[in-house]
Amino acid sequence: MSPQLKQHRPIVTHIYTADPSAHVFEGKLYIYPSHDLDHDEPSNDNGDQYKMEDYHVLSLEDFDSPVVDHGEALHVRDVPWASKQMWAPDAAFKNGTYYFYFPARDLEGNFRIGVATGASPAGPFQPEPNYMEGSFSIDPAVLVDDDGQGYMYFGGLWGGQLEKWQGDVFDPEGKEPAVDAPALGPRVARLSEDMLTIDGGAQEIAILDEQGQPLLSGDEDRRFFEGAWVHKYNGLYYLSYSTGTTHKLVYATSQAPQGPYTFRGTILEPVIGWTTHHSIVQFRDKWYLFYHDSSLSDGVNHKRCVKYSELQYNEDGTIRLVQPD
Repeated sequence: MSPQLKQHRPIVTHIYTADPSAHVFEGKLYIYPSHDLDHDEPSNDNGDQYKMEDYHVLSLEDFDSPVVDHGEALHVRDVPWASKQMWAPDAAFKNGTYYFYFPARDLEGNFRIGVATGASPAGPFQPEPNYMEGSFSIDPAVLVDDDGQGYMYFGGLWGGQLEKWQGDVFDPEGKEPAVDAPALGPRVARLSEDMLTIDGGAQEIAILDEQGQPLLSGDEDRRFFEGAWVHKYNGLYYLSYSTGTTHKLVYATSQAPQGPYTFRGTILEPVIGWTTHHSIVQFRDKWYLFYHDSSLSDGVNHKRCVKYSELQYNEDGTIRLVQPD
């Protein structure tokens, strides 16, 4: 457990955590982070330093109560199709069941997305024997819309291999588009009623500028890199994501869950460490941003810690910029 939470401070310090997906289940706030292993091997652009093997679920009654670590909810050894690197997960609730979505490298070394189920939001979760057919890359984020339809958003460049899946066929030599070509967008897929399979395949999300033109691959202040998250506010869909190389969290909005989305601005300025990955959730009467940085390890980018900040909207629906402390 941890002491009373403070904004822009690590919510737990006994383990390294990152990539927080936050949800309200059963009146509590549950956080589904990845779990960084403590090692001192070098980093590279392929993400080999992120060796995560398992997941812990965190919860809190409110921001004045301790954070509870519910222990190991799922380990790579329990997933028949996975070989290593259990990266950023997410969770959802439907049909009286809790669903846990996670990426991992398959036995051939390619990232796929798996799903596990449980009776409690804290886990443990029992994985399906195979990855979700039609899934690839990393960073699943699941929205169960007001009509009950589930959508899974996913994808990440470089170590996440998204640029190698153009045309939905794996090309080990695949590269990002030219700097003056449209940037790659995250993928979105409708989920089946049982939330275990992709229904009809995934499609690329178009992210446009205010003139209706696609963001370009060379526009690294705005283009998608990884960590897509979708939430709804006042009936509008907000797609937020990491820009990667420029270390920002930014967002775009749409009238439809599958887009197209129009770029609106920056949510979070760069933090200590390389990666930025987040979630946005309403808890009681306020909205919150959960994110991570590497302050707990003095900047080591594979020893990260989850933090939070209150998130505020302007009257026109735009999100006020958050400055990391």
